[in-house]
Amino acid sequence: MRIVEVEVTGLVGGTVDGGWPQGHEPQENLHSLVKVSTDEGLIGWGGCFTSASLVAGAMELMWPLLRHESAVEPERVTETLRQATFWQGRGGSVEHAISGLDLALWDLFGKACQQPVSRLLGGIYRDKIQPYGSILFDEPEPLRRTLHDVVARGFRAIKLGWRPFGRRDRRFDELLIRTAREAVGDDVEIMVDAGGSEQFWPHGLNWARETAKMLADYGVVWFEEALPPDDLEGFIELTKQSPVPIAGGEVLTRRQSFLPWIERRALDIVQPDCTKNGGLSESRKIAWAAFDHNILVVPHGWNTAVGLAADLQFAASLPVARYVEYLTPCAYIEAFLEEPFRLDDDGYLPIPMEPGLGIKIDEEKLARFTGAVHCFQA
Repeated sequence: MRIVEVEVTGLVGGTVDGGWPQGHEPQENLHSLVKVSTDEGLIGWGGCFTSASLVAGAMELMWPLLRHESAVEPERVTETLRQATFWQGRGGSVEHAISGLDLALWDLFGKACQQPVSRLLGGIYRDKIQPYGSILFDEPEPLRRTLHDVVARGFRAIKLGWRPFGRRDRRFDELLIRTAREAVGDDVEIMVDAGGSEQFWPHGLNWARETAKMLADYGVVWFEEALPPDDLEGFIELTKQSPVPIAGGEVLTRRQSFLPWIERRALDIVQPDCTKNGGLSESRKIAWAAFDHNILVVPHGWNTAVGLAADLQFAASLPVARYVEYLTPCAYIEAFLEEPFRLDDDGYLPIPMEPGLGIKIDEEKLARFTGAVHCFQA
C-alpha cells in the first residue's frame, strides 16, 4: 500500500483564542489537517498545530521523498523524513508537518490492520481516561461563569491558563484561583498554566516558587509553564522546591529535545504534543523515557478532533496515564465528526476502539471550516 496523495487543509472559522497578547480571531489559521490517500483507496487523517502555509511549505520539501512510500510503516517513513531534512528541519515547521503525516500514517496502519492505534503502539492499558477542560483565565466574574459552564458540560477536571494570571500582581492571581475553587467546589480538580512561553515572559524562579506555594493552598494538581520554556536550570530548581507538581514540555520537538528534561528531572509531568513534536512515533519514545524515570506523561493538546483522537490512543497505550487535554468549547473538536466525543457520567472519555484513530470525519461538516487547501499528488 503506497502513498499517492497528501492534502493539507487549513482550518478557519472556529479558531479559539490561544491567550497570546495579540489574541486570535476565529478566521485565523492555527491548525491544519493532513489527509493521506493510498493507491488502494484507504485514507488516513493527521493534524498539525501549525498554519497550512507552513505545513504545505514543509510538505513541498518532503514530497519527493514521500510519494510512493509505504503507507503502513509510520515510524520508518517519518524517521527517514526527519533524517533527510536535517539541515532544513530539526524542529519547527518541518517537524510539525512530519507530526501530521505521522498521525495520518498511524491512522492508515490501524485501518489496514483493522486494529486501534493503541494496540499497535504496544497494547491497551485502559479503555477510558479523564479529560480536563482547557480554558483561559478571565476577569473573576466572567471566569466564574465559564467555569460553571465547563462543569455543566460534564468535566471533573479543568485547566486554567494564560492571561490575566501572572500579568498583574500576586493578590490578583490569588483572587483568580480563589474564584475558581469557589466556583467549582472541592470535587473538581484544577490545574494552572501560567503560559511562560508567551513572548518576553517577565517572571523568574522566585515568582514561580512563591506562586506554587499559593497554588498548593488551593489544592491545584499541577503548575504548568511557570518559566520560559528554555530555562532548563530554572525548572530543575523549581521542581525540587515546589509543593505542587511542575509540568511543561509542550513546545519541545523531537525526542532528543526531551531527554535533558527527563534525565535531569526538570519536570514532574512532561507534556509532549503529538501534533508538533514528531507525532505518535516520537511521543511513544518520549513517554517510555519518562516512564523509566518515574515522570508522568500528560499529552498537551490545544487541539482538533484528530489531535484529541491521537492523544486518546496514546493514553491508552501508556502504562501510567491520568489525563488528556480537551480544549472546550472548540468547533474543531466537536463540529465535524460523524460521532462526536462524549463524556460519561463520571466525566471520563471512552477511548475509541475502532480501527486507526477511531474517528470518522464528516467531510461535508468539515467544509464549513475549510480554508486554504494544498494538494500533493504522485
